[in-house]
Parts: sequence; C-alpha cells; structure tokens
Amino acid sequence: MAGIKTIIFLSISLALGFLLVILSCALFSNWLPLLVALLYVLAPLPNTICARCAGADDFSADYNSAYVDFGNWLTSTTVVSGIALPLVLAHAGVIRVAACIMSSLGGALVYGTMLTYAGFFSESGDDAF
Repeated sequence: MAGIKTIIFLSISLALGFLLVILSCALFSNWLPLLVALLYVLAPLPNTICARCAGADDFSADYNSAYVDFGNWLTSTTVVSGIALPLVLAHAGVIRVAACIMSSLGGALVYGTMLTYAGFFSESGDDAF
C-alpha cells in the first residue's frame, strides 16, 4: 500500500528528472534536449488510450489484445526514441556529451517515476504503463 512517503519520494524523483533535463539545456545554451522530456511525458499515452479500446469487439466476444499490443509497441518506440534522441544529437555534434548524459538520466528518471506511480497506485496490478 502506497502512502505519503511514496508520494514524496516520487515527487522528488520527478522533480530531479526534470531538473536534469532542464539543466542539460540551460548549462549548454541548447534547448534541443528538452524534446526528451516531451517524449517521456507522452510515452504512456498510447498504452492508456489503447487499453481503453481493448476488449470484446463487434466480431468476437473474446478479448482482443491487438489494441494493447499496438499501444505497447507505440510506447516502447517512444521510449527508445527518448533514449536515442540525445545520443544521435551528441553524435552529430549538435549537443555536448555531458548534455546527452544529463538528458538521458533525467528522462529515465521521469519515465521511471511514471512507471513506479502506475505500479503503486493502479487499481489492479496489471495496469502499469
């Protein structure tokens, strides 16, 4: 059961993740790593939307997991893009390597916080992102 300590820990973790992403932009005067935060914030949406569409459809009374599978694929594509974007930008010389590391760590903290929140506060144990 999640309590107030869990909420405090998750809020600190989320704030630290966004701080790392914003610092990776502000310290090096290049705001492109901020796209990583956008990708990680939008990452859970496909799973949430597609989970609502899953279920029995007009053609079959059985559970249809095609929507859930598509939502999982789209979410994983977004997460991998969030990891790969700073690496590609650093490899191309658009951002510095330190900004790449800070942005990747910050994005991982943001998405990890979302996963942890979903794990602790979901109504059933299977609704994690």
